[in-house]
Amino acid sequence: MLSASARTQTEPELPKPGQYSRVAVHLHGRLMRADHTEHDCMVEFMSPGDAVLACRSLPNAGERIVAYLDHIGRIEGRVFERGSGNFTLSLNATERKRDKLSAQLTWLANKHELGLPEDRRHERLAPDKSMSEIRLDDGRRYPCRIIDLSMSGAAIELEVRPAKGTMVTLGNMRGRVVRHFQEGIALEFLSTYAPEQLDQLT
Repeated sequence: MLSASARTQTEPELPKPGQYSRVAVHLHGRLMRADHTEHDCMVEFMSPGDAVLACRSLPNAGERIVAYLDHIGRIEGRVFERGSGNFTLSLNATERKRDKLSAQLTWLANKHELGLPEDRRHERLAPDKSMSEIRLDDGRRYPCRIIDLSMSGAAIELEVRPAKGTMVTLGNMRGRVVRHFQEGIALEFLSTYAPEQLDQLT
């Protein structure tokens, strides 16, 4: 059951249409309409400022929507326009939330190029406390930001680009570099880590 208890007291100014660049995604979720009915939905396009959702129950223009999406978590906003079978949601979010959403969308847009195993048993998440440190075997250390991690791998925003195959340590987790992308590197852990071990990182 979705909860409307997290309704914000003061809604930040909604973004202007087209203010952010959208990426094509395929995210399943569940939304709650203003009348508290719940419906399955799928996000087709998304940006830090808006999202295009397909749903059998189309909300009205201006209606407030709360949704929980795979890989993204909770979003909320107001319906900007309705289409044929979908609608555009203008997202109500703080700048910090938009920055986090931008990092999550970066991961989703690049995941096909990252080379990480696609394992649906290992749900990926964007940590709340994302700052960490990468250590190389030669002792060099670099601050980094965790964009996304799971029990089997991680996407890391990093200024340097260790060569593919390089062994590194993220927190206390050993892994190897499997791919470079625009913002950093993708790691594949040598072992599968339990969720409580991931919590120690974040």
